[in-house]
Amino acid sequence: MSSSPVTVLVVDDELEILRAVRMGLVAQGYNVIVAERGDKALERFDAHSPALVILDVMMPGDLDGLDVCREIRTRGDVPIIILSARSGESQKVAALDMGADDYLTKPFGMDEMLARVRAALRRAPANKGQDLTSFVTGDLSVDYLRRVVTKSGEEVKLTKLEYEILNYLTRNADRVITHRQLLSAVWGPEYSEDTQLLRVHVGHLRQKIEDVPARPKLIVTEPAVGYRFRLS
Repeated sequence: MSSSPVTVLVVDDELEILRAVRMGLVAQGYNVIVAERGDKALERFDAHSPALVILDVMMPGDLDGLDVCREIRTRGDVPIIILSARSGESQKVAALDMGADDYLTKPFGMDEMLARVRAALRRAPANKGQDLTSFVTGDLSVDYLRRVVTKSGEEVKLTKLEYEILNYLTRNADRVITHRQLLSAVWGPEYSEDTQLLRVHVGHLRQKIEDVPARPKLIVTEPAVGYRFRLS
């Protein structure tokens, strides 16, 4: 007996993008619900309980994408992928700070979009309700209970701050984490704007866990946004 198709809500006021995204998802077997305005998006979210939301941040009307993102987050932890024009960097960062999981910058390719959808859906059931005790990717291992990090079987000596950065990033692996989120989690909200402080410590951490620190493959930079711990 085949399982029911995964429902995705797509919200965008640009009809050409809305149609293209819908067609791409339907072709891969997803059940797609669409909305062109914020108020309709929330109505359809409540009516259909989608497993994932693809949401444009810049929309006309009383409810823009940020409002919709905020409202959805009060309803649950469904993955949200933000769509943003390059000129909408501040809105994109604001949505990620509100709890959106990932973003796509317009224009984007269908293969990239589908990959982000698959990654977001993989993360959702894997992390929901679980208190993870360890994390492993490639030759890197993090033992959360013992606070021990190993690479190729050898213990990596990290400072407390380096460990806390790695802890937060790996617990949110393959998800975009903004500078503000990471600074607030590790140092506290009073440090949320100190991106230079964060940059220095991330640089030190990369020196210890990356094969080639100048070309990081684990902790990758999301320009003007933050970082992503990329699974190998």
